[in-house]
Amino acid sequence: MPPTENVEPHPVFETTPNPGPIFAEAVAIMHGLRAPGGCPWDREQTFDSIRKYTLEETYEVFDAIDRRDWTALKDELGDLLLQVLFYAEMASEAGSFTIEDVIAGLNRKLIRRHPHVFGEAAAAEAGNTATGLETDGIDAPQVLRNWEEIKKLEKSSRPAPPHATLEGRLEAIPRSMPALSEAAKLGSKAAKAGFDWPDVSGLIDKLREETAELEAELPHAASSHNAISEELGDLLFTAVNLARRLKIDPELVLRDTNAKFRRRFRAMELASPRPLEDLSPDELESLWAQAKLSERQP
Repeated sequence: MPPTENVEPHPVFETTPNPGPIFAEAVAIMHGLRAPGGCPWDREQTFDSIRKYTLEETYEVFDAIDRRDWTALKDELGDLLLQVLFYAEMASEAGSFTIEDVIAGLNRKLIRRHPHVFGEAAAAEAGNTATGLETDGIDAPQVLRNWEEIKKLEKSSRPAPPHATLEGRLEAIPRSMPALSEAAKLGSKAAKAGFDWPDVSGLIDKLREETAELEAELPHAASSHNAISEELGDLLFTAVNLARRLKIDPELVLRDTNAKFRRRFRAMELASPRPLEDLSPDELESLWAQAKLSERQP
């Protein structure tokens, strides 16, 4: 089935596998699990109750990629796909939309935002209203610029929902995102309105300022736990925005650092002649230095 009506099929559609039948089977299985006589647990779930599983499955996908475990990644992607099927089935039951609507919308979006691949006529047929875009022989940065321009026009052309109220520009950022990602998104959105540090050095100064404010609260830790929490939050928020200005994904870079800490701590455990709990601070620091040094050696 072509992704949009009245569009000549692109050669890519002639060379790709057809997952239609096996995908239809997955949709049917999900429908059966939620149907009367299906699985009691699946039938009890709601949009709110499975959100946490969606987040867990997303992180398990990241973990499989980090470990380069392609067998695990195959399984984790299946679990993530299950979340999509689950939400779509519940939405279908409520009369909101179907899995077919989800896929059709995705197909049109991909064609709409890739005029350099599918042609400007096909992109326009799929809803692209941007004009004057460079599409011939463009590089990845230009692809991203086109994508953002097309996306901006899509948003501006959408009708306002019934009884819509004026919302702040930060309301479009989900509060359910991981906190590091949310902080980066908030900073990026505010920056588009001109509310940002002028350069990286300003953020470094802000880090020093937030660190000093945190240190000032530490002597009163027994009576000012809330104040310390707030200052630490400010410090973390500033660090995330520093990562944003450096074009570093704070979520991914912290995951890399977590993995590094795991490796070095395991190296300490393996190198220690006694349980780590029995070692002095100096001995622990020495093992940590050895672990760091061993990673730098070829």
